[in-house]
Amino acid sequence: MTTVSAALDVSRLPDYAHNWALVDVETSGLIARRDRILSIAVLTFGPDGAPTGDFTTLVNPGCDPGPVHIHGLTAERLRGAPTFDQVAGRIGALLEDRVLVAHNAQFDYDFLAHEFARAGLHLPVARRLCTLALNRRVEPPTADLRLASLAAHYGVPQTRAHDALDDTRVLAGIFRASLAEAVRLDLPLPLVSCPPRQDPRFAPKLPKAPCAYRNPGPLKPGEPLVQGMKIAVTGETEIARIELVARSVASGLNVMTSVSRHTSILVTNDADALSAKARRAVTEGVTVLDEHAFLTLLADVRPGTPHEKQAPPQAPVAAGRPPVAAAQPPVAVPRQAETRPAAKPFGRRRVLVLGGTHEEAAASRARVVEMGGAAAINLSASVTDIVLLPGGEGDRRMERITSLGLPVHDPAWLGAPAAESVGDRLGGGASTEVLPRGGVLDLPVLATAGRWYVGASWARRTDCEIDVVAFVLDEDEQVSCDEDFVFYGAPESPDGAVRLLCDGPTEQTITLDLASLPPAAHRIAIAAAIDGSATFGDVGALQISVTPGSDALATAQATLDGTTSERTLLLAEIYRRGPLWRFRAVGQGYDHGLEALVRGYGIEVA
Repeated sequence: MTTVSAALDVSRLPDYAHNWALVDVETSGLIARRDRILSIAVLTFGPDGAPTGDFTTLVNPGCDPGPVHIHGLTAERLRGAPTFDQVAGRIGALLEDRVLVAHNAQFDYDFLAHEFARAGLHLPVARRLCTLALNRRVEPPTADLRLASLAAHYGVPQTRAHDALDDTRVLAGIFRASLAEAVRLDLPLPLVSCPPRQDPRFAPKLPKAPCAYRNPGPLKPGEPLVQGMKIAVTGETEIARIELVARSVASGLNVMTSVSRHTSILVTNDADALSAKARRAVTEGVTVLDEHAFLTLLADVRPGTPHEKQAPPQAPVAAGRPPVAAAQPPVAVPRQAETRPAAKPFGRRRVLVLGGTHEEAAASRARVVEMGGAAAINLSASVTDIVLLPGGEGDRRMERITSLGLPVHDPAWLGAPAAESVGDRLGGGASTEVLPRGGVLDLPVLATAGRWYVGASWARRTDCEIDVVAFVLDEDEQVSCDEDFVFYGAPESPDGAVRLLCDGPTEQTITLDLASLPPAAHRIAIAAAIDGSATFGDVGALQISVTPGSDALATAQATLDGTTSERTLLLAEIYRRGPLWRFRAVGQGYDHGLEALVRGYGIEVA
C-alpha cells in the first residue's frame, strides 16, 4: 500500500504545475441532457498542493431524485436546498482558471455543462483531468480502479461513499498520490481541452424506429414489397415526408437515410435528380420508383422474417453514477479455452520494447505476446521488464527506467527468458486476458446487460491527431442510418447505446450498452483514423482493451502492431454469435482515409 502525503508541491515542474479544482457530483441519473445534479462539492488547490478554497451544497433539482438507495438524497432533504442557478456563480468562481479534476471526469463535466447551460451561463473550464485515465496510465497494483480500491491502495480514508464532500476529499488524496506516481514515472498528464469534441450541444437526434425484420434483399421486377426491405427517399414528395416515412415504418419497411448496395428501393419524383442518393442508386443498381408507384406497392407488403430474439437482459444497473465493477466480476471465456496450452514463459510479465526499427519493435512485441506476456506501449508502474533494441539506449525514458531499477534485456532474452518471479511487481491487470491480433473471446453472459468500454491508447505524438469511431452494423454489414456512425461530431447514437468518450490526447473509448441495441444490430465495428499526413507506422503500436465498467479491471487487452502506410485501422469488433456477444481484436489497416471507410459502411459523406 502506498501512503499519500498531505500535499505534493509540483510548482517547480512546469508539466505538472496547475491550479486544480476537484469536483464530485451526485445526480438523479446517468444522462446529463436529461438528469440533474443533486449535490456538488468543489475543493481547490494550488500547484504547491496547498488548499485554496472549498464549497459544498445540496441542490434542489425540481424533479424526482432517482436512486435514493445509492445517494441517500430524498426529495424531503432536497426540498429546501437552492436550485443550481442560485449557486452556479459561486461554483463558476471556484472553477475559473483551474483544471477540473474528477473520477470519470467526463461524467462530472457533462453534468456541469448542462446545468450551466440551463442557467444561461458559461462553464468556465478550459481543461479537465480524469483520475481514472491518470491511473490507467500509472497502472497501480489494484484489482480495479474504483474510488474505494484506489483509496485503499494509496492509504486515503473513506468514510461515506456517494457523499459528494467525502468523495471529493478522498479524490484529493488519490489525486495527490497518483500525481506523485506520474512524476516518478515521468508520465504526461492526460489533460483534455474543454469543451471536448463530444460537446453537450451535440444532442443526439430522436432514435430511428428499429425495423423488426431481416432484409430480404432487392426488389425484383413484378414482385411485391417484403417487410424488412430497405428504402430511401430523396427530393420533394407530394405527401409530407414524415407521413411517407411513417407509413413505410408501419408496414415493416426499413427507412434509411442513405443508399447502399443493400437498398431495395429509392423513392423519388425526379428520376433525373442529381442528389447523392440518386447518384449512388444508379451506381449500385438500386430500383428507383416514383411516389405513386411506391404507394401502390405499399398497400400490399408481404410478411418478412423477424430478427432472432436475443436472451432477455439482466436487471439494469441503478442510476446515480456510471456502472462500477462488481467485487468479483464475471470472467470471460476465451474461444476454445478448453484446449489452451499450459502457462507460457512470460506468464505475468508486462514488457516495454524500446528502440529498433518499426518492424523490429513490432516483431519483438509479437514475441512477448506469443510467450504469454503483455506488450506495454508506455512506461507505467506495472511494467516488469525492458527489452532494448538497437538505438533504444537513447530513448528519453531510459534515465527514469534506470532510476526505477527495472531489468533491461537484450533481444536474445525474448528467446530464452530467465526464470524469475515477477508477481510482486505486477498490478491488477495481471489477470487480464492477453489476446493476439485476431484473438476472439466470448463476453460474459451475466455482464452483457451492463455497459462495456472498448478503449484505445497510443504513445503521444505532436504532429497528428487520432480519432476513434464506431459503426453500428446490421446483418448486411451496413449502418441503418447515418446516426449509427459515432464520431467526434456526433458522439452518441440516437438511442444512447453507443458513445464516444475522450480522456486525453492519447486515449479514447467507445462505450456500448449491449442490452439497449436493437435486434438488427449485429456488429459494432470500432476503428481509428489519423487526421493529417502521418500514418500508423509513424504512431507505432496501439493498445486496445475491453472492460465491463468504467473503473473495472480489463477483461481482455491486445497490442495492435505492424502497421506501416495505413491511415485507417479497424481496431476491434463486438458481434453477436447466437445468444452471446463476442469481442475480436482485429488490427486490419487501410491506406485510405476515414471518408472511404465511412462510405464502405453505407454512409454518404457531404
